[in-house]
Amino acid sequence: MNELRIGIIGLGSMGRNHAEKIIAGDVRECKLTAVCDIDESSLTKFKELRCFADSHELIISGEVDAVLIATPHYSHTTIGIDALESGLHVLMEKPISVHKADAERLIAAHRNKDQVFAAMFQQRTSSCYKKLKQLIDKGELGKISRVNWIVTDWYRTEAYYADGAWRASWKGEGGGVLLNQCPHQLDLLQWLCGMPAKVQGFCGLGRWHDIEVEDQVTAYMEYSNGATGVFVTTTGEAPGTNRLEIAGEMGKMVVENERLIFIRNEESSIEHSRNFASGFTKPEVWNIDIPIEGTAGRHTEIMQNFVDAVLEGASLIAPAEEGIKSVELANAILYSSLKSEIVDLPMDGREYEKELQRLIAESVYQKRVVKKPDENMDKSF
Repeated sequence: MNELRIGIIGLGSMGRNHAEKIIAGDVRECKLTAVCDIDESSLTKFKELRCFADSHELIISGEVDAVLIATPHYSHTTIGIDALESGLHVLMEKPISVHKADAERLIAAHRNKDQVFAAMFQQRTSSCYKKLKQLIDKGELGKISRVNWIVTDWYRTEAYYADGAWRASWKGEGGGVLLNQCPHQLDLLQWLCGMPAKVQGFCGLGRWHDIEVEDQVTAYMEYSNGATGVFVTTTGEAPGTNRLEIAGEMGKMVVENERLIFIRNEESSIEHSRNFASGFTKPEVWNIDIPIEGTAGRHTEIMQNFVDAVLEGASLIAPAEEGIKSVELANAILYSSLKSEIVDLPMDGREYEKELQRLIAESVYQKRVVKKPDENMDKSF
């Protein structure tokens, strides 16, 4: 195979964005050959391609070797299973599923490991986060003691939530900021620091918007090594902040405004505490502005990596199986808030699924849908 034939299922904002990049030639050695959307008016821009209104018909058409799934969240599981069981390579938009139990079902369908199954976690391609992970993995921070992430620059308007009947409801989307915007940060959090052992969440449902799901979140985390973490996010704050701090015995690393700063202790704070007679000394520090070369997270890099994995056997940047971790973190934070209790990880995905089904059954939310014109998705990233 010299060229990968890709079909895109779901032509909402993200699906169109991906399609335009492939058509423009931003991704090498692949060709967009088919598209699918249940709203047939979305297909009019792609008349030169094979167009489908049913995802299964595209999957079995013989027109594609792989699919990029960018549909509303619940159908990620069902369409993904269909594509994997039909022998196609799959690139899944985030989140890979709405809840952990569905993610487990989806991952279980990936039985043929010759099929490439990847997730669209493009923030893993960010030069800042790649460098940060490299430094952590090399032990530059020593034992990690604290992580704090304030990511409140996901501001969204009422018009955003009103565009699309599926958005911002338990039945249509299955969650809010944790499931829609923050899978990227939750993925990076576990990628950099591992999964916590305990989570306690405090979520505001419809705090800033006319929605029934969470748009304000504060979460507390405990790790098995004794480290703690706080994660704060919302879609209701402007201008917002995006600041990640990870502290360890050798200092702290800060990512903000596309900069990585290492405030490095000359010696371990643990050793300094043990060895100095004075009660008020601190280790001397170096303030290091870590040189960063390259780009912020890009969708095209994930797509190119997916193509390279199929055609050349390249290692995946974001294997889809790892996507269950961000799903579990989102579920645990919300479940903790709903139940007003600490949640131990790994959590029981079936218990959360039952709670989500209860929320859907008891919902009286009436969605107000106002279709807005197509927008440049690059504003969102």
